[in-house]
Amino acid sequence: MVAPPDNDVLWASALHVTFNGSPALTGVSLGVREREILAVGGPRGSGKTTLLRCLSGQLLPRNGEVWFNSAPLHTMGPMARERLRRHRFGWIEPEPRLVPELTVWENAALGLMLRGGLRRSARTAAHEWLERLDVGGCARKRPGALTQAERQRVAIARALACAPSVLFADEPTAPLHRADRAHVLRTLTTAARSHGITVVLATHDADVAALADRTVTLLDGRRVHTVRLPEDDLGAAGTELMDTSVDSGIADIPATSGTADVPADSGTADTAAGTGTADTAEAADTAGDTATTGPSGAGTGTPDAATTPGAPDSDTEGRAACSLSV
Repeated sequence: MVAPPDNDVLWASALHVTFNGSPALTGVSLGVREREILAVGGPRGSGKTTLLRCLSGQLLPRNGEVWFNSAPLHTMGPMARERLRRHRFGWIEPEPRLVPELTVWENAALGLMLRGGLRRSARTAAHEWLERLDVGGCARKRPGALTQAERQRVAIARALACAPSVLFADEPTAPLHRADRAHVLRTLTTAARSHGITVVLATHDADVAALADRTVTLLDGRRVHTVRLPEDDLGAAGTELMDTSVDSGIADIPATSGTADVPADSGTADTAAGTGTADTAEAADTAGDTATTGPSGAGTGTPDAATTPGAPDSDTEGRAACSLSV
């Protein structure tokens, strides 16, 4: 048996859980720091609820250890684990379970009254959280007169009214619409920050997990490490920009090559399209040499257009115009 780290309020090591011969958790280990909001993510059936039940002492693992502060939950008896859940833990389920015979405020104060607290103080705490969750006007109604979303808010108020050290929330916003979901999540996170509550939140919703301090991902009962590389998106954007610049460069070549000024029989259109910068510079130098050499220039065999008035456009002049336009 190994003692958990000092800075972890919850600590689990190598948890193995099997249901009807099928593994639900396989060697899952994690630690939860005090006042941390930890999201347990993953698709449905990945073992999120099973992990929360093990961490809260509702389910004993076949193998592995679970510690709360310095108390080993995996060696406690049923009564000791029940007392721990009643006094130190809070639990929110995906579907609200309320007592139909009690009013809304009595359901919200039920946890405090089961601890043996005074009815008046329990009622005050229940009303406070019902108001925060926008169901204070339903305090005297029965659960049957509420909508599904309102009942879920009452269940959340019941969990928070007990002022737990650790709050376990298993898909707490599952029955809520998107607008209600945002408000409930803000209330949960605000309560956790202001009251120093450690929250372990199971969810498959990325928007819910984004509100947590840290996320642990499960897949088929195993913990997986997801590495996010935001530079991949930047790289894709850079590739698009690079491709765009290459395409625009190719498209600009015919527009600026000046091939329209070249006679059809000069053959410079193929040269301009296929040559690079070095060939263009060489053509410019050749044109310059031709202009300075004049009619007696060696190897040219073409009269100088600058010194021969009225001479028709020559191939040399066409090449020079093409080179300068490029």
